[in-house]
Amino acid sequence: MSIRIGTSGWSYDHWENVLYPPGLPTAKRLAHYVARFDTVELNASFYRWPRDTAFKSWHDRLPAGFAMSVKAPRGLTHGKKLYSPEVWVERITRCWHELGDKRAVLLVQLPPDFARDDARLDYFLAALPHWIRVAVEFRHDSWDHPDVYALLERHEAAYCVMSGANLPCILRATAPFVYIRLHGPDTEHLYGGSYSDADLRWWADRIREWNSTGKDVYAYFNNDGGGNAVRNADTLRWLLGNG
Repeated sequence: MSIRIGTSGWSYDHWENVLYPPGLPTAKRLAHYVARFDTVELNASFYRWPRDTAFKSWHDRLPAGFAMSVKAPRGLTHGKKLYSPEVWVERITRCWHELGDKRAVLLVQLPPDFARDDARLDYFLAALPHWIRVAVEFRHDSWDHPDVYALLERHEAAYCVMSGANLPCILRATAPFVYIRLHGPDTEHLYGGSYSDADLRWWADRIREWNSTGKDVYAYFNNDGGGNAVRNADTLRWLLGNG
């Protein structure tokens, strides 16, 4: 069973002198990133879903053993709120085929105004091919219910464990893998702050516990400001012996 630690996105100007050397061309950032980490969460796909050819290009450019998670498009999650998902499911499936052995998890982040709707979630998860690993990030408190966790378990879909951004940190494992998003410890600013070593040791212990039960674990730092995500990911990997 594997443990993969990375960041949410990789192309940030303010990571110069943190991850990227001064003057590194934008086009070379991914190649530099993959020399340090073995997974990444693609976030740009939320705003504009890439073409099939982009996924094929990533497959060809990423090194063996690298795993890319991908955030589902907002047209599906925030526009249609999972209603009539067939067109989007077809597009996602095509792209997932192109990504091939470099694919990790499809992250489905639901908007904060999307209250619990078990039937709609169940229909969406049933529409996805069984071979697509999916994690669902809930932003409305009504989804915190045993029946929702049971629904996820039936579909082997992961409940996205969240840290920061004033979101509840609920340690639930509903799939053969665990998906964690670390948004940052700053309570005043979204996606801000740097986790302390004590915080990261606590997360390392949780990750070891899940991994010891036979689950793959994916953890992504989303506190990109000031390069905190890079530093925190490095520290967590070192604590887990993956540095």
